[in-house]
Order: sequence, then C-alpha cells, then structure tokens
Amino acid sequence: MDVRLFWAINSLSRRTDSLNRLMILVSNRIRYVYLFVLLILLLKNKSISLNAVLSIAASMVIGSIIRLFSFRARPFVNNRAGILIPSKRNSSFPSKHTLLTFAVSTTLCLYNRTLGGIFTCLSALTGLSRVWVGHHYPSDILGSALIGSFVSVLTRLITFNRQPSN
Repeated sequence: MDVRLFWAINSLSRRTDSLNRLMILVSNRIRYVYLFVLLILLLKNKSISLNAVLSIAASMVIGSIIRLFSFRARPFVNNRAGILIPSKRNSSFPSKHTLLTFAVSTTLCLYNRTLGGIFTCLSALTGLSRVWVGHHYPSDILGSALIGSFVSVLTRLITFNRQPSN
C-alpha cells in the first residue's frame, strides 16, 4: 500500500510543471520560513523558540539513531521513480525535512493554535512535497511527522515542569 500511495502521488509530477515548481520550492526552501519564524519568536517569546530548537535537536538525534540501526532505500533507488531534484542515497526513513517542520509546527500549536495550525498545514505540504519529488515514501513522512510531534509534546512537558513558579 505504501508503494501504491507513493506512485499515486509521485506520478502527478509527470502531469504539471507549475505544481512541480511549487513542490520543489517547498521541498528545498520551506525550512527558511521556519527559521525566520523562530528568529521572530526569539525576539517576542524566548521560551517558544527554545522549545522549538530543543524539539528540533532531539528529533534529529532520534532520527540519526534510527538511521544507525535501520536502512530503507529511497524510492528512486529501488523503484526507478523519477526525481525532480537530486538527492543523496542515504536512508529514506526518517525524513529530516519532515522531522524539522513537524517539531516546529507542533511546538507552535502548543503555544498558539492559529499559528500552529498554519504551520502544521505547511508541514503537511512539506511532507507531500518530499513524496512528490521522489525522495520519500508516504510512511516515511507519517513516521517522521509522528516522531517530530511526539518529541515536541515531550519537550514542552519537560520544560513546562522545569519553569520556576512565582
């Protein structure tokens, strides 16, 4: 089912050049939007930025640990899928882009539902773009989203309990 869903999404890239450009842009550049928002939040509310950065770091460490013990070839390696942008031949799971975006968007959701909801939609679009360009399977995206979100919630619980009470 994972491969079928991959093909259903990835095959759309053969039909429309304008959507391909959008998906490439999202896949390559959306992380800068997240960085910009974190910098703005750093000026307004340091605790949100700190939690987001801690969530990103913890998610990336967990992703690195998973990669040490598990390898899944990217779709373009095994299935001769076309790719729209070059990629390394490292493990498909977990998706670093999706870990990062969901770690930040979930952190934002915990503090501000409106902003968090907007960034969760951007995170989902980021995950979709990674399948669209041929770099990940849908299950890689789902698993990475769950890890990034779970780590953010856990980070919030840990840091919330450590804040001094007045």
